[in-house]
Amino acid sequence: MNPQKKLLGHIVSGSLTQGLSMRIAPDADLENIKTGKFVSIVGQHHSFFSLITDLSLHVSHPDILLFPPTETETLLTSALRQKDMYAMANVKPMIALNKNAEKMPVKTIPQHFCAVYEATKHDVALIFGDEADPSQRYFSIGKPLDMETNVCIDLEKLTERSNGIFGKTGTGKTFLTRLILAGLIKNEKAVNLIFDMHNEYGLQARQEDKGPAFVKGLKTLFSDKIAIFSLDPDSTRRRGGQPDVELTLDYQSVRIEDIISLSEELRLHATALEASYLIAAKYKKDWLQVLLSQGDNLKDFAQSLGAHPESIAALYRKLKRIERLPFLKPRQTGATRAQDNVIDLMMEYIDRGLSIIIEFGNFTSTFCYLLIANIISRRIHSEYVKKTEKFLGSQKEQDRPKHLMITIEEAHKFLNPSAARQTIFGIIAREMRKYYVSLLIVDQRPSGIDQEIISQIGTKIIAKLNDEKDINAVLTSVSDAANLRPILASLNSKKQALLLGHALTMPVVIQTREYDEQFYQAMGAQVTSKQINEFIEEIF
Repeated sequence: MNPQKKLLGHIVSGSLTQGLSMRIAPDADLENIKTGKFVSIVGQHHSFFSLITDLSLHVSHPDILLFPPTETETLLTSALRQKDMYAMANVKPMIALNKNAEKMPVKTIPQHFCAVYEATKHDVALIFGDEADPSQRYFSIGKPLDMETNVCIDLEKLTERSNGIFGKTGTGKTFLTRLILAGLIKNEKAVNLIFDMHNEYGLQARQEDKGPAFVKGLKTLFSDKIAIFSLDPDSTRRRGGQPDVELTLDYQSVRIEDIISLSEELRLHATALEASYLIAAKYKKDWLQVLLSQGDNLKDFAQSLGAHPESIAALYRKLKRIERLPFLKPRQTGATRAQDNVIDLMMEYIDRGLSIIIEFGNFTSTFCYLLIANIISRRIHSEYVKKTEKFLGSQKEQDRPKHLMITIEEAHKFLNPSAARQTIFGIIAREMRKYYVSLLIVDQRPSGIDQEIISQIGTKIIAKLNDEKDINAVLTSVSDAANLRPILASLNSKKQALLLGHALTMPVVIQTREYDEQFYQAMGAQVTSKQINEFIEEIF
């Protein structure tokens, strides 16, 4: 026995595909052994780093259960626990380590009675990396259950594919997203384009589980690395900030594919969408401006297109609300396109390595969010395609585009089965970052996302989910899904998450990192939460 490690039990049976059975040692504290716990099985030639996936109680003979010992019969209870009453744990090996400390897939199993130990800090650092690594590729996101050591995520691998953060409402998805984004920005592994629907990432945000307390936003943490583009500059100023850019677009910015993702939100019938294609075929980029200018002339307009009048009228009524959005305006004759100005400016920021937060202020409707996110992402992606083609042609390092990660909330609205095949976000998710653009999708309803898309997600950070359809969705294309399901079901509703996928060596359950003064200092900030709250009180 290794005296430096805590013995939990011994392997007594199992298989490579179904996992191993561990008989828990009589003196082990059963109530401190939880599903998702990280353990190490010490074999003759390998160490197997594993997760506990289930726990059960057993007796050597069923008659023991007929006359259970009372609370006062402590001697009898102790004697039975040594031999006749015991607990078992299902253990799933995830990574094997040979004598040279080389990580490899698990293709064999340990022998009978191999010892199982609680994983140590050294084990965790060996498997998940260390923030002290000079490459700055590792970033701590939390701690394993019942351990005081850091679990790191590989930021370089994270940027190689699109990723997802899932969990039901109130489980801390926003805080998890902010943690990931802070790591990417601090270590400069990707430039970020963040569509901030509820103004939670830029200046400050309310800490839900601590009453009126506020926490820092990313702009406050990294003032020289982030620019705020605001659709509602007055709202940004009222919250104590100053937008770097007041974002405006024109009607020529809106394409038919942007409307497709709005079809459910607007309750557009398929015939209305077909009518929009007829308008676009004739009027090109001016299609929306021409449609909204028709007024009482809709019937004649429909006849000139060969479209059904009712379809044109329905499309007109649904899209008429765009006129109420102050940041979307018709382009005046001879004026420079507002969209081109905005996209050019965004690309300048991105080329300088500055991340962009698009604040929606009081325009928090799903309609606004879907529309703006589609318009901007489509154009940014188009620019990235050009930059990538230039780099492939020149093969000069200075032409290599910076990795861009686009963060979207309410992802099922963009990536549902009908929209994912036709909108820009479905294209980005399928491209596997060949144009240096990937997604970070945040969602409480993963079952609403197209199954092909969710199977392409490289790394998944999963908080508590209750709906069976959502659980099935996040475990799509995940190996050992059957063993991970009970772990996922046992998560607490706050500050716990299951991490798995491309940026992790193996699945692991964590207690999420605190977003507090200690975190601010690690990010290089000097202002405390108390100072932020005092600042907020002065404003309001």
